Amino acid sequence: MEQLTEVMIESIDLAAWAPYALEVQAQAFGLTAEEVAVRLQIVGRHAQQPGVIALGAMSGGRLVGFGYGMPNHREHWWSTVIQPHLEAQGHGDWLDDVFAVTELHVLPGFQGQGIGSGLIRRLCEGSGLRRSILSAIDAETPARRLYRSLGYRDLARAVRFPNTDRPYAVMGATLPLLPGRTAQSQSANSR
Repeated sequence: MEQLTEVMIESIDLAAWAPYALEVQAQAFGLTAEEVAVRLQIVGRHAQQPGVIALGAMSGGRLVGFGYGMPNHREHWWSTVIQPHLEAQGHGDWLDDVFAVTELHVLPGFQGQGIGSGLIRRLCEGSGLRRSILSAIDAETPARRLYRSLGYRDLARAVRFPNTDRPYAVMGATLPLLPGRTAQSQSANSR
């Protein structure tokens, strides 16, 4: 499917846009209605965290992609899960002074156009930190290929989060991100 609508990346109020963001995530990640309900509460809590940055990719007034993140703190739930895995690999220092990309999703019909790359670049650039960390499904997916093209590398693999069936990889990158692949829509329409 060819996408002809211009996409603009802009800051969003995470709490206000959370229901729309979770619609995007549900389609992109295959979430059930129950999972969306649980994640809506989590996103609401994240929206209140100091230093949170949230971006939306808008096309014709519709949210077609979003991403958000925040400075990592060891007491955050996510950090407590990944900490033993990172420490076992000698990467425990990646929990400090690092920007955690919490969520990054693009509607399937808009994927492959540089929107995800534009979102993650803007998130990391706005963080003011020297490194970024994230988790992704531990499989060769388009998302993992994108992260690698931007300079992320595996810090720990086969990480299991509670209530999930799939293993995850924790990836980290020094900022700024590598040039990676670019798309005309990303460079011309991101602002």
